[in-house]
Amino acid sequence: MELSKRLNWIIKYINKCDVIMDVGTDHGYIPIYLIKNEMAQRVIASDINKDPLKKAKINASLDGVLDKIDFRLGGGLNKLNKGEAQGVIIAGMGANLIRDILEEDLNKVKKLEYLILQPAQNPEVLREYLYNNNYEILCEDLCLDEGQYYELFKVRYKIGQNTTLDSIFYEISPIMLKEENPLLKEYIKVKIEKYNKIVAFIKDGTESAQKRKNEIKSKIKILEKFI
Repeated sequence: MELSKRLNWIIKYINKCDVIMDVGTDHGYIPIYLIKNEMAQRVIASDINKDPLKKAKINASLDGVLDKIDFRLGGGLNKLNKGEAQGVIIAGMGANLIRDILEEDLNKVKKLEYLILQPAQNPEVLREYLYNNNYEILCEDLCLDEGQYYELFKVRYKIGQNTTLDSIFYEISPIMLKEENPLLKEYIKVKIEKYNKIVAFIKDGTESAQKRKNEIKSKIKILEKFI
């Protein structure tokens, strides 16, 4: 079983523990890897869809680890018992959905030693939520896999960890800026290119459209200072 660059990158941030949950496990590659490499004694692999879960079970059986992975059909943390796992991975879904999953089962989140969150879209939405809702940011990182950039947050719930940031720092991680992440400058260039395209598409001459256009242009100017 050969893992993608993105999955190997996620695994790098997983602490060895007794029980870990992989939410939205898809084909079960991460749970299988964790058991085979003795990074967990047991893994809970959940998915909201039946078909991926069936494929994950087949993969686990072929790799001889079926007895150490608990497959559960359901969304988010619904199928996790409070205090049952030390860590949770939520990767490959939108930031809004990840935020909603955390909010829905906050009492379970509070009992976890850590969470690894890897949104597929809109990481700025998740960053703003985490920084303003009592999450200690253990680390943030960036990965480029097959031409696509991905952001990762390793966090844990901790009362009193709120940090109000200037809005631009929800777009660009202050931690990665401070650490001079080697991928960050190119990532910022990609963001600038995306915003320039949005500006070019705004043809409406209404007041609200022009306001939106000016807001984006202002954001572009700020981002350019980080390159």
